[in-house]
Amino acid sequence: MLKDFKAFLLRGNVIDLAVGIVIGAAFGAIVTSFVKDIIMPPIGILLGNIDFSELMIVIQQGNPAGPYLTVDAAKEAGAVTINYGLFTMAVISFLIIAAAVFFFVVRPVAKLSSMKKVAPPAPTTKECPYCYSAIPIKAVKCPNCTSQLTE
Repeated sequence: MLKDFKAFLLRGNVIDLAVGIVIGAAFGAIVTSFVKDIIMPPIGILLGNIDFSELMIVIQQGNPAGPYLTVDAAKEAGAVTINYGLFTMAVISFLIIAAAVFFFVVRPVAKLSSMKKVAPPAPTTKECPYCYSAIPIKAVKCPNCTSQLTE
């Protein structure tokens, strides 16, 4: 049983899958940082110095009651919030990851697989209409039944 498990783990596709998951997690962290630290600050400045990571709706006050300037302050007070700014940043991160996967993985793989598809070779034989045997495509007389072909 241990031998089978080792064989399963050492198969190429299991190791490829593990590497893909690790690289995907690292890529997700990079994109999240890209959105949080590079994309959202200029957008926040354009919209009037808004910090998207602190946008929230308080649906239940904590102790002490708000207003809360940060999400962390609301959490410390025990307030219940809807953090729509963090959600917006997560959606933008997802869209960037989806676009990167589409343009750098899906399209190149589709292009490569379409390049591999080649037209089937032209036929080299045809069927005699009289005796139904296979004969060369350029034949004008059947070598089997000696019939004259009219093509």
